[in-house]
Amino acid sequence: MNTTQRFRIFNVVGARPNMMKIAPIIAEMRRHSDLHPVLVHTGQHYDFAMSQVFLQQLDLGEPDYNLQVGSGTHHSQTAQVIRTFGELVQNDRPDMIVVAGDVNSTVACALVGAKELIPVAHIESGLRSFDRQMPEEVNRVITDAIADLLFTTEQSAARNLMQEGVPSEKIFFTGNVMIDSLVTALAAARRSTILDQLGVRPQKYAVLTLHRPSNVDDPERLQSTLRAISEIAKDIPVIFPIHPRTAGRVSSLRIENIRDWSGTAAIGSQGIWTVPPASYLDFLCLMDSSAMMITDSGGVQEETTYLGIPCLTYRDNTERPVTITNGTNRLIGTSPAELVIAAKKALSEKHRNGHVPPPLWDGHAAERIVRVIRNYWNSNDIGKKIDRKRH
Repeated sequence: MNTTQRFRIFNVVGARPNMMKIAPIIAEMRRHSDLHPVLVHTGQHYDFAMSQVFLQQLDLGEPDYNLQVGSGTHHSQTAQVIRTFGELVQNDRPDMIVVAGDVNSTVACALVGAKELIPVAHIESGLRSFDRQMPEEVNRVITDAIADLLFTTEQSAARNLMQEGVPSEKIFFTGNVMIDSLVTALAAARRSTILDQLGVRPQKYAVLTLHRPSNVDDPERLQSTLRAISEIAKDIPVIFPIHPRTAGRVSSLRIENIRDWSGTAAIGSQGIWTVPPASYLDFLCLMDSSAMMITDSGGVQEETTYLGIPCLTYRDNTERPVTITNGTNRLIGTSPAELVIAAKKALSEKHRNGHVPPPLWDGHAAERIVRVIRNYWNSNDIGKKIDRKRH
């Protein structure tokens, strides 16, 4: 291993899901003296509930760089990240850029790396919904097309990548690093007091997350969805940690059986209860003790699969098929009527006991990823080439 230079790696986070994926990788990098991990936060999620508390609970520490790009339309936010991250790279050039997932920060920073001829590693490569109307799908395809190292979470991802022409030697099946974070945090999450604060008991409530534009941007569609959830909430309280994107839209609708938890009154009774965005540990606790999850999130599909929690994915497609074939996830489409039927069925069934998580979802994905990165640094004279560029 190169003893004169440390391999300087920019690890990029922008939104909450990135943080769960990057945290174990940085922790593993810190164990190796030949690596110098640098945390770059683009500021795509920027308030305390959506960002700072996650950095704290995942033990990431303060970012080395915070670009503070803030919110905006997809194209303006992507452009702003490209501009600010590009300026950073011009002033402090890394040896590699690690990006994760499928948010705007992911594709923007990968593009900067490709144009600057800096190797790019993509965590969670090859996932495909095959729906180009999803902004995340566009981000995934572009990032994978320009990345140098592609780390996959499930075996179907490698097939997707090779069908798109990615050479097999760039693809590494390393498992799901998001599960690394979950495994590390689960004991602390189970000590959370969030259930007591809300006045609910384990297995006696459901949890809802909705944030995708296709589900929340159209008022009529959102209204019909919430009316279906309201029907489900006649049988069991539904806790709704509400995404800021969704909160403004919900406030303009008149939905029976939907209530706001003020922080003083316990939930207790049936109905949809909107609560502020939960911290990582609190949300993990809520999910782990729930009777059922209803979601349009990708990460929740994975976490419930590991935990064995029934999950209804309110979408027409999923880029995570292993959560269906090897997990507790059910893809139910976007019909409100079908949502009610599927929820009542799920609530009538018992939790799956003794389920086996998908292959390599074992809490050690970061170790495998960092091993590949170190081998890359030491192979094909990559380190020597980077040294020459520095000088």
